[in-house]
Amino acid sequence: MSILVSQLSKVYGEQRAVDAISFELKKGEITGFLGPNGAGKSTTMKMITGFLPPTSGQASVCGYDVVSQSLEVRKRVGYLPESNPLYYDMYVKEFLEFVAGVHQLGKAGTERIRKVIDMTGLLPESRKKIGALSNGYKQRVGLAQALLHDPEVLILDEPTTGLDPNQLADIRQLIKNLGTDKTVILSTHIMQEVEALCGRVIIINKGKIVADDQLANLQQQNATGGYIQVTFGEAATTGELLQIPGVSRVTAQESNTWQLYTNEVDTVRKNLLQFALINNRNILSLQSNSQSLESIFREITKRVEPTGETPAANR
Repeated sequence: MSILVSQLSKVYGEQRAVDAISFELKKGEITGFLGPNGAGKSTTMKMITGFLPPTSGQASVCGYDVVSQSLEVRKRVGYLPESNPLYYDMYVKEFLEFVAGVHQLGKAGTERIRKVIDMTGLLPESRKKIGALSNGYKQRVGLAQALLHDPEVLILDEPTTGLDPNQLADIRQLIKNLGTDKTVILSTHIMQEVEALCGRVIIINKGKIVADDQLANLQQQNATGGYIQVTFGEAATTGELLQIPGVSRVTAQESNTWQLYTNEVDTVRKNLLQFALINNRNILSLQSNSQSLESIFREITKRVEPTGETPAANR
């Protein structure tokens, strides 16, 4: 496992910021690490990277313990913190040369700097001082320093903050490409980013893991309602569609297209197919909406107090 976390806790006085969490992450996996403000996300990431010592429990990165072998861990981790600390008086290339020196890249540093500047789209701004850059380009500099030593593990805390839509698409594709041969933890409040990039989601609330599963499974398990959109080859009426068991409301769209609202999407889909067969109606298209990650997140984090047990992951 690239990252192994076992009963990891961090306590400040009487406050348990992180409370006995456990999970494993493999190479080639992009995982969304989500939670409300103050849930323990950043604290967990700082413990994994060796910036904060845990109060109890263990964590290892690529087989190295984050406490007793923290230097080996840092060699293998690229970390973009939410605050993105940069030296504003340095030029972009100068800053990356400084970071290359910290990682002792030697002669290989020059080529790595050129490569990460190209990867992150920094070339047009590479001769400017960091302080003169837009927020989006500052974020790119932070990502470049995290990638510079070609780490096996990437931990990215709000990596797309300040990016415009074009920059967002570029960085999203970069993260996706990196995730094919690295372990990536992505923490963000932008749920669309998680839906676009992550196959797996871990949700932490009040220091405890309250969900850990594949995104598709979370959407299926937490679906509480929605609608089915169907287009018929022949005309249909509101009255007959309301007779389909499980349909609570219908709305007409254009071109014999209808939206059937229900709390039982799967059941209504089956009943709709049976309706079409019995009434000799051709279905030209059929699709059902899936619950958004944002609504799932709100639902899970507003539930009763977590028990402390880590939910079983279906990976």
